[in-house]
Amino acid sequence: MNKFTDWLKESRLVKGTVYALVGLFSYPGLNMVNRLQIHGMEHLDNLPRNNVLFVSNHQTYFADVITFLHIFCARQWRKKNRLGIPYYLLWPFTRVKFVAAEETMKKNWISKLFALAGAITVKRTWRAEGTEVRRSLDPKDTRSIARALEKNWVITFPQGTTKPFAPGRKGTAFIIKHSRPVVIPVVISGYWRAFNKKGLKFKKRGSALSVTFKAPLDIDYEDTHEHILEKIMDAIEQSKAFMLKGKHHLMSMLDK
Repeated sequence: MNKFTDWLKESRLVKGTVYALVGLFSYPGLNMVNRLQIHGMEHLDNLPRNNVLFVSNHQTYFADVITFLHIFCARQWRKKNRLGIPYYLLWPFTRVKFVAAEETMKKNWISKLFALAGAITVKRTWRAEGTEVRRSLDPKDTRSIARALEKNWVITFPQGTTKPFAPGRKGTAFIIKHSRPVVIPVVISGYWRAFNKKGLKFKKRGSALSVTFKAPLDIDYEDTHEHILEKIMDAIEQSKAFMLKGKHHLMSMLDK
């Protein structure tokens, strides 16, 4: 059964169908009910087709990743900092995988369907079944991400939680040192205001959503895990230096 599921996740036809379905249902909520602003799409140009790691802050379980998939597909069709009409879903860019908690992706049929879009499921190192659990990093999970990078772009959320300014996980730095990918920082905002925690229901319509892609990080792959992680957290604006720096950050913390 696991081999069959893995085959489904790798099938371009299956992934393309899931992208089209999820894309059509999610597009109005992202670009019509709410107002999506995109910055830095030019940083997606000329990237290699594999070994690219997108590191981002995290505000909802699904809406964040779904937006990234929309943007990657739109850029393939030469869109510039906008989605426009979603005809890009007719032939989507599917060489993308995203890291997600195993517990989350098994909860219901919607999450199981979305998993076919390219989820790399990992065990949470800090939480399981609603309770605090401390686990060491599972080597199987890091190997899965490393293998995914060999053929794809991969999206990961170093904090592993939607709580703002949570500490980053060293596993992200470990993967960067091991696979030496191109690392693209991404900063998102507004999703905590627009959607519920899962990102599947509206909380406040007419919200401004923002996604900013930054230039690839200049990383010394021989540096320590700690220094690499510090650089990532600064780049995605989740380090102590950015805490309470602006109204959005203060409001997002109060909302949590």
